Amino acid sequence: METAAAPPIATAHLFEELDGLLLDMLRSLEPSDWDRPTVSPAWNVKHVAAHLLDTALRRLAFDRDGCLPPAPDISSDQELVAFVNELNAQGVAVFGRLSPEVLISLMEVAVAQLSQYLTSLHPFDRARFGVSWAGEAESWNWFDVAREYTERWHHQQQIRLAVARPAILTPRLYRPVLECVMRGLPHAYRDVAAPAGAAVEVCVDGESGGIWQLTRQAAGWTLTTGPNPGTLLSSVRIPQEIAWRVFTKGISMPEALRLTAIDGSRDVGRVALTMVSIVG
Repeated sequence: METAAAPPIATAHLFEELDGLLLDMLRSLEPSDWDRPTVSPAWNVKHVAAHLLDTALRRLAFDRDGCLPPAPDISSDQELVAFVNELNAQGVAVFGRLSPEVLISLMEVAVAQLSQYLTSLHPFDRARFGVSWAGEAESWNWFDVAREYTERWHHQQQIRLAVARPAILTPRLYRPVLECVMRGLPHAYRDVAAPAGAAVEVCVDGESGGIWQLTRQAAGWTLTTGPNPGTLLSSVRIPQEIAWRVFTKGISMPEALRLTAIDGSRDVGRVALTMVSIVG
């Protein structure tokens, strides 16, 4: 079930800190801030906050308590995305009606329980849901929890960007996001043909960034560590300030191409910029 040769990502211990920053920010917002648009086209700040409340409560209800909603038979990624989008829209419609004061008070309860639950999970037990954007039907808890962390980080960042608050780009809180989203690279490149040993590098520039290497092996593309003796087909460089937006549909492809650099094959390199490490 591993998506790569890279090691597991530990994030469960970070939820309390991350969501503490979220609550501090939400408490500081002016009434007009809640209506500001975000990079998510259909959602303003209040909608994104409502989504963060909804997904925390859903995780507790679905995963901790086993109270699953009725679901259609899902046989494709497109059907999964449609179902998740429907759940998201329902949650935003309900919690988006709340006042900021009520929303924040419920968020305090939800995120405290969420952190407690996620830290209780054994990282190498099977998760209830696979990380579909990495091509996994089954995943370990550590990866599913890292996916949840990435979701909460990037939605908080959407709010921060909308209200001109400082980004959370510290190595402690942002590097795990990058480590998680890069686990989707082998799936993104699954249809890219190349000889065995060929490699692609994705470099994120900044104190929280790094270099992720994708190597073509007999069974397909995998994330690898250490030097690669094969042929480097393409190297993609992305500033850390926009990397999260590239992989969460928060920036257009023309803008992403303008702000990034591709050495070697542009066709091979731009595949990395099409990777989406969220569901929906």
